[in-house]
Amino acid sequence: MKADTTFNIRCTLCPRLAGFLRDVRRKHSDYYAHPVPPFGDPRAGLVVVGLAPGMHGANRTGRPFTGDYAGVLLYATLHKFGFANQAEGASPDDGLKLTDCRINNAVKCVPPANKPKPEEIRNCNRYLVADLHHTAKGTVVLALGRVAHEAVLRVYELKLSQFKFKHGAEHELPGDRVLLDSYHCSRYNTQTKRLTPAMFEKVVGRARQLVK
Repeated sequence: MKADTTFNIRCTLCPRLAGFLRDVRRKHSDYYAHPVPPFGDPRAGLVVVGLAPGMHGANRTGRPFTGDYAGVLLYATLHKFGFANQAEGASPDDGLKLTDCRINNAVKCVPPANKPKPEEIRNCNRYLVADLHHTAKGTVVLALGRVAHEAVLRVYELKLSQFKFKHGAEHELPGDRVLLDSYHCSRYNTQTKRLTPAMFEKVVGRARQLVK
């Protein structure tokens, strides 16, 4: 695994996403509407990787899973297992702090209809490489959804076919690291009960056990 580049708020590698963000800034002048940086402890033992910023969540606030429905379950669960000092994250100035935990996304820019294209996921992978490159041996990476799962595998140059995504699955990564899989805590998944609080708590609880 090689560190390619660090996070760049001015990144325009993906013309479609860069153009979409320009349109958003024109329509919503009070929105952050730029690539969203990771949030949390730079030396974290747990790194949570999501899909991409939500249009009216992280894209608006500038902090992952903040002001987004998906953040409700995520932050409440991180708090329950000691990874956050409070159970809610509504705005960047709310006092929320993560302990031994960092949150990142496979794609840093909000995509139209929340659906990044394959080439956009690949373009953005360089930033995930740079972030995970600094993790210590024994780090646990929690992938929220298949896109995040595959993005993490690309970081470590592993074959996707050999590491199937499945909720609750554990995979060995180089450097004594562990990849945990969970369904994304999106509104759709939680409202349809594809992902329940108990299911998510079981995965995060396992991460708590594994973090060294």
